[in-house]
Amino acid sequence: MRKKTSRRHMKTDISQPTYDELLDNIGKALRSGREHALKAVNSEMVSTYWNIGRHIVEYEQKGHERAEYGTNLIDRLAHDLTATYGKGFSRSNVIYMRKFYLCFPKRETLSHQLTWSHYFEILKAEDSLAIGFYAQQCEKEQWSVRELKRQMKSSLFQRLALSRDKTKILELSRKGQEVQNPQDLIKDPFVLEFVGLPQQETYLEGELEQRLIQNLEGFLLELGKGFAFVGRQYRINIGSRHFYVDLVFYHRILKCFVLIDLKRGEIEHHDIGQMNLYLNYFKKEESTEGDHEPIGIILGAYKDKVLVEYAMQGMTNQLFVSRYQLYLPNKAQLQKEVLKILSDHETDNELA
Repeated sequence: MRKKTSRRHMKTDISQPTYDELLDNIGKALRSGREHALKAVNSEMVSTYWNIGRHIVEYEQKGHERAEYGTNLIDRLAHDLTATYGKGFSRSNVIYMRKFYLCFPKRETLSHQLTWSHYFEILKAEDSLAIGFYAQQCEKEQWSVRELKRQMKSSLFQRLALSRDKTKILELSRKGQEVQNPQDLIKDPFVLEFVGLPQQETYLEGELEQRLIQNLEGFLLELGKGFAFVGRQYRINIGSRHFYVDLVFYHRILKCFVLIDLKRGEIEHHDIGQMNLYLNYFKKEESTEGDHEPIGIILGAYKDKVLVEYAMQGMTNQLFVSRYQLYLPNKAQLQKEVLKILSDHETDNELA
C-alpha cells in the first residue's frame, strides 16, 4: 500500500529558490502592470485636459475673442465643474488647461511620457521658447517633477540660451539641448544652490568639493545628461611630482574624460595653465582607443574675460572657463539678456 504524503512534507518539497523566483516574477508582473496602468491614466488625463482647453478656446473665439474671457468665464467654469465633477478644477487649473491648448495646439506634439503635473509646471514659464525647451528636455532626460522644478528655478533655458545666437536659441526651444560637441556642456554660470553654502559665508575649495560629492545627484542634474562620476582628487604623477584634479567624470555621449577644477575666488591665468597640463596628461596617459580628447572646465566665483582670453590664446585643448554661483539666478535679468540677443540678431539682419 502506497504511503500517503503529509501536507507538511508536500510544503517542504517546494524548493525555496524556485518559489522565490515565482514570487519575484509575480512581483515584476504586478509592478509592470501598475506602471502601465499609471502611464495610461496619466496619458488619458493629459489628453482630457488638452481637450478641455480646446473647448474653452473655441468657445471664446468662434472666429473672434470673446470679451467674456478675463471677466467671469474662468471663474464660472471653475465653480460649475467643481460642483459637478469634484476636485481638479480650481481656477488655476482651468487657466492652465486653456494655456495648455494655446501652447500645444497640435495634439500630436504632446508627449506620452509627461504627466499633467509636468505640463502644469512647464506652463509656468513666461514665454513659448522656454515652454518648448522644458517640454523637450523633460522628455529627453526623463526628469521627475521635482527635478523639472529645480531646472526651471535655476533658469536652465536662459543660461543655455546666453551662449547661443538667435538661430540656435530657436533650435534649443524646438529640440531641447543636444550634446554634440564640448561647447554644449557649458553653462555660464553653473548654479550650485543645492550644496547649501550661504553666499556670503567663507568656505574653502575643499569644502565646496565635499558638498558637491555629498550632493552628487544634484550636481549631475546641473551638469546634464551623459556624465558618469570617476573620482575626486584624482592623482596624476609627472616625474617625481604629484598633481590632483578636483573632480573627474566620463561623458558617455561625447566619449571622453571631463576634468573639473574648482576655484573659490577669481580664476587666475596659472589656473588655466594647470588645467592645460592636466588635459595633456589625460590625452596621453588616461584616454584609451576610441576616446575623444578630454575636456577641461574651470569653475570659479569670478572671471576676468580679457585675462581668460589672453591666457587661452593659442591653446588647442578643449578647455573652458565658467563661473559658478551658490544661489538661484535672477530670472528676469537673464530673460532680458536673451531677448537682447534675439532683438540684436533681427537688427543685424535688417542692416544686412
